[in-house]
Amino acid sequence: MFAYTVAMKKLLGILVLSLLFCGDGFAGKFVNLPKDVASGNKYKKSLDRKYKKYGMQVVSKKDGHPVRAGEKSIRFEVRPGDCGYNEDWNDCDNDRERHELTGKRMSGGEWWYAWSIFLPKDFINVSPTKLALGQFHQEKGHVVWMFQNQNFSIPGGYWVDNQVPGYTKTLDKVLTNDEMIGKWNDILVNVKWSKKEDGFFKVWVNNKLSYEYMGATKTKAKVYFKFGIYRSFLSKWIYSSRNKKKEKGVPAQVVYFDEVRVGKTKEKVVGNLPPLK
Repeated sequence: MFAYTVAMKKLLGILVLSLLFCGDGFAGKFVNLPKDVASGNKYKKSLDRKYKKYGMQVVSKKDGHPVRAGEKSIRFEVRPGDCGYNEDWNDCDNDRERHELTGKRMSGGEWWYAWSIFLPKDFINVSPTKLALGQFHQEKGHVVWMFQNQNFSIPGGYWVDNQVPGYTKTLDKVLTNDEMIGKWNDILVNVKWSKKEDGFFKVWVNNKLSYEYMGATKTKAKVYFKFGIYRSFLSKWIYSSRNKKKEKGVPAQVVYFDEVRVGKTKEKVVGNLPPLK
């Protein structure tokens, strides 16, 4: 009986340690992304239950897909009804759809993030539905920064959404709709993750400083980067005057990402990326 009790205690200890290591919600299977498209972090599928095969694919230039550099890029697609779920959240119950990749949680301090984004020429803006194409989220907390493709008064483009307080504090445009459609754009973010006023969040678009903020950049301990297609408040499009065809779902959308890099220095993430043509 004593030996059985000791064995059970050891087993319980192992289970507790496993839960602690998996407590950040990052216990899922990693996606195998080639260095041609991403480096500096590991990613898993967001809300991977009901995650469709076409939702995220590594594609090749030789097959006619747009590529920023190298031979491959990442293609995301969301079609009507693509609402996933996990044990903590269900998009289907919350008027949302997505196919995203979620990065590992990062500690505080200064970090650099880079990605290139491409919207095909047939891309449909679905404002007033909210569309995020990249976001920084907190572990066990709210989103703090979003990169949106919509604004209620000026649909389209790329907007930096400061949600550090738990709501949209400011919404600043860094690209117009015409500048995004059918073109690659390089995004570079330099951030100091801090709950105090010594934090900062800077965004360069195609090597030009386009946004700068000084102050608290988070409210929780760890932050993680997510990218892909995430659309919320679907009913706003469905019941809006912009839905000319009276469709029962939000139109399908495709977005490409490439050169997704994370590091502690600018040199680590910029690398030898060739100039945009």
